[in-house]
Amino acid sequence: MIVQLRNFKNIFLVPSLRKKICISLGIFTVFRFGSHIPVPGIDQIKLVQFINQAASGIMGYLNLISGGALTRFSIFALGIGPYISASIMMQILTVVLPVLEQLQKEGEYGRKIINQYTRYLTLILSVIQGLGLAILAESQGLALNPGWGFRLTSILIFSTGSLFVMWLGEQISAYGIGNGSSMIIFCGIVAALPGGVAKVVNDIRLGQFDPILGLLLLVISVAIVACVIFLEKGERKIPVQYAKRVVGNKIYGGQSSYIPFKINSANVIPVIFAGSTIAMPMMLVKYLSAKFPVLAPLAERFAPGGLIYMVLMAGLIVFFVFFYTAIIINPEELAENMRKSGGFIPGIRPGRRTADFFNYVLTRVSFPGALYLAALAILPDILSNIFHFPAIFSGTGLLIVVGVALDTSAQIESQLIERRYEGFLTTGRLKSRG
Repeated sequence: MIVQLRNFKNIFLVPSLRKKICISLGIFTVFRFGSHIPVPGIDQIKLVQFINQAASGIMGYLNLISGGALTRFSIFALGIGPYISASIMMQILTVVLPVLEQLQKEGEYGRKIINQYTRYLTLILSVIQGLGLAILAESQGLALNPGWGFRLTSILIFSTGSLFVMWLGEQISAYGIGNGSSMIIFCGIVAALPGGVAKVVNDIRLGQFDPILGLLLLVISVAIVACVIFLEKGERKIPVQYAKRVVGNKIYGGQSSYIPFKINSANVIPVIFAGSTIAMPMMLVKYLSAKFPVLAPLAERFAPGGLIYMVLMAGLIVFFVFFYTAIIINPEELAENMRKSGGFIPGIRPGRRTADFFNYVLTRVSFPGALYLAALAILPDILSNIFHFPAIFSGTGLLIVVGVALDTSAQIESQLIERRYEGFLTTGRLKSRG
């Protein structure tokens, strides 16, 4: 225990790492502060009643992702959602449209142009979603002066807040620790966890929640953490041999190495993308069901824990695992780089055969990982339907928290070890399970 505390202290002995962590914590503080500032024109008394009613279902799920900012109708109510949706659309368009695909191949310049397009699309989506939130506030009787004056003001504040949150995420990616968008979502979910745990403990104390179910909830949470760690550390190692080269009086190459293909190369990104993609249809169905009661059964199945929701969520996670893996790992480019460096896989000819082999292995490694990730996402929701667990302990939320925490700790580990410090573990770097 003392050794682990000493290793944790090493983080603050590296000036650059200490600076990055302080920047990230400062941005988290700004984000949480803005999440508690409501937009003007909201009836605070009715808002408290609305928060209690929206603790579950569709609003509960979306509120979880926003860190509680949605049901407060705060200036950051939209959170990072519009930016993530815009990123998904741009990545799909990059694959479909040759113009954007060519831009992506132009290096740093092309990526800057695509990022700028993503920001423009974020603005459009935030305006549309801001209008939806304003209409929702009016339909729930939360607006003090309903009408287009309230709507236009809310759209301006919601969209500006969303763009500011997007900027905060970019600052974390550039100057802080971890992926900015993922860290913003992570911050919101973690901020709500103490309140969720306190509520469960209080309900158990008052006799409103069975202590056995509380213990079961704890076991399920620990099991999900263990399963995510098991999934993230699994990898397939492909052996690579480098040919010998004689340059002058020196011999280069002749070494053996390996290329690791993780079971889940996309980490927790597919879960975030799937949740953001399904959010808009969920809100649309809820709105239509309020106008047309005949659609109420459809809205129940579309709510978190409903049959349609779970099928769509699992399917989207599997899709985004393959989609995002194809973006971050290019078999043709990997095979070409390996050929230029004089490397080859024993028994496989360099070039096209190697690229086909990489594609074959990557597909078969990613498929069980995708199913595993989808099962972890929907299984807690199934159990929640049976035992009525709080929304804060949803499978999606726990997966995001554990996945982002693992990714961030791995980045800190690598920077510590680069500077000859020990990592969080007494054995040093986090070891992978081959």
